[in-house]
Amino acid sequence: MYQHMDLQGQPLPYAVGKVVCVGRSYKDHAAELNNPVPEEPLLFIKPSTSLTALDAPLLLPKGQGAVHHELEVALLIGRRLCHTEPGHALEAVVGVGLALDLTLRDVQDRLKAQGHPWERAKAFDGSCPVTPFALPEVLNDLQRLDFSLRVNGEQRQNGNTTMMMWSIGELLAQMSRCFTLNPGDVVLTGTPKGVAELKPLDELDMQLDGQYRFSAKVAG
Repeated sequence: MYQHMDLQGQPLPYAVGKVVCVGRSYKDHAAELNNPVPEEPLLFIKPSTSLTALDAPLLLPKGQGAVHHELEVALLIGRRLCHTEPGHALEAVVGVGLALDLTLRDVQDRLKAQGHPWERAKAFDGSCPVTPFALPEVLNDLQRLDFSLRVNGEQRQNGNTTMMMWSIGELLAQMSRCFTLNPGDVVLTGTPKGVAELKPLDELDMQLDGQYRFSAKVAG
């Protein structure tokens, strides 16, 4: 069963909650999928059952078409946020890591064409593999974080949080006006361009802030 962990492999004292996500917060990603750029954050939720440790073999759903990786900076929330202001929102962040927003792209495209919600494509069990969390104070400015993904040694995604359409504080504040963020919730901050299909036995290498490296492998 998934548990939030720190970089030393120790459990963190927060119950596992929901995952609040934002779509199209990087303009280059919206462009690569020919999606319009939203005027406000496009929010959706993954349940707690979507969370899984990134160091476990990644299990891809069978028979549902392409499964795409979307690498994102993940924030662990440590205190309740409800109708907060951007200037105070970052005080609630107690951990920073990386996550994969796994997406059933063929399913999502079909649902979008029908005008239906995306949950079947985004919120399935194990759709949010996440790394252990670093303390915010050991990282550079949260709004200037480099992060990247290589698959089988090939560069796939390379981003920096300066590229976001909304600052992290603004994003957390807007989320808190729609959904109360509780301790143990995880916030995904969006993905840059370079999303692509994962295949069985793919080997993934992720880096955060130029100093933390994580690896994962897709199950066969």
